[in-house]
Amino acid sequence: MTTDAGAKLLHAVRELTPKLASRSAEIEKAGQLPPDLVAALKEAGCYRMFVPRSHGGLELDLVTGMEVLAELARADASAGWTMMIASESPQLFALLPREEFDAIYANGPDVTCGGAFNAQGQAVHMDGGYRVTGHWSFASGCRQSDWLFGNCIVLGPDGKPRPGPAEGMPETRAMMLPGREVRIEEHWDVLGLRGTGSHDIVIDAFIPPHRTFDIFAGQPSVPGPGFVMPVLHYALHIGAVAAGIAQGAVDDLLVLARSGKRRLYARTSLVDSPVFRNRLGRAETGARAAHDALRRMGEVFWEACLQSPQAAYAHAAQVSSTLTWVAETSAEVVTACYHAGGGTSVRDSSPLQRRFRDIHTLTQHAAVAEGWFTQEGSALLGFPVLFEA
Repeated sequence: MTTDAGAKLLHAVRELTPKLASRSAEIEKAGQLPPDLVAALKEAGCYRMFVPRSHGGLELDLVTGMEVLAELARADASAGWTMMIASESPQLFALLPREEFDAIYANGPDVTCGGAFNAQGQAVHMDGGYRVTGHWSFASGCRQSDWLFGNCIVLGPDGKPRPGPAEGMPETRAMMLPGREVRIEEHWDVLGLRGTGSHDIVIDAFIPPHRTFDIFAGQPSVPGPGFVMPVLHYALHIGAVAAGIAQGAVDDLLVLARSGKRRLYARTSLVDSPVFRNRLGRAETGARAAHDALRRMGEVFWEACLQSPQAAYAHAAQVSSTLTWVAETSAEVVTACYHAGGGTSVRDSSPLQRRFRDIHTLTQHAAVAEGWFTQEGSALLGFPVLFEA
């Protein structure tokens, strides 16, 4: 499935990963990717990997993109997550009118968009657009985004929520404006993924209709399988980051073992310990299983996207439950590696400690909630599926 462009990008990313890994502490302390690393990732093509070729991008398939994100997260989780958000920009921009999409990419393919999916704002519909006010959390990469959006509940002139496409649910709509016009409140004091800079954003502005979109039910103005049901592409991207973190933890444990480490009171080094070898084998098997299950789901979903939106939607519950399983399995792998590493794992300087904090921050994301297993079970039994975690 990997094209020449995809193979070239994967090679470039693998060339960059040692530098990313060596600067993980710096990324975490800065709270975002340093400018030189951003420049290197842009030069490699990461920012444009899902942008259509017609607009200067690589237009990679889903599965190749997942491999890129996994490799980045394997080196550094915050780099993988930040790049995930940035690379998804064209799928969000495609929910705008086509004229707006074309205008955004008129000056190059590396334009980025960030924001918040949770409807924490209000948009009063009036002549000529929307009056928007709101405060949103978890806007990953907001300081380095060209455009920012906040999802809102849409109110009518009477101040009441307008009915949405589903009975009993209000209409929601994302409101987008240039990043320089959004107030950022630094509020990213968290356990892990500290280098993603997922601060709060505040919007108080009038926004015209052509800069608004429906995240969950909007129809893309750009053709192609990469724009079919974007939220499910996003789910698989999160899974790729999780699987990359798990493989990175296994890598870290191997480095530790080969360093000759001997745990306190142990008679042998880690390398010579049968118990350690068992734990290492289990961890590697878990990381490999998570990667392979996710890749297979990506292949199935991509084939469905090539067929039709209806075919893609039929896999929605399966995609979401696969993400949850991959995230849970990845967390188990990282936790096992953290324990196997012994006392050195607790130090701030330990990459295993960082992996532990990063993966357990990722598992708190709404997209990996346990309720998605219930939705898959409901689908298997023929019950209506309601996409609520």
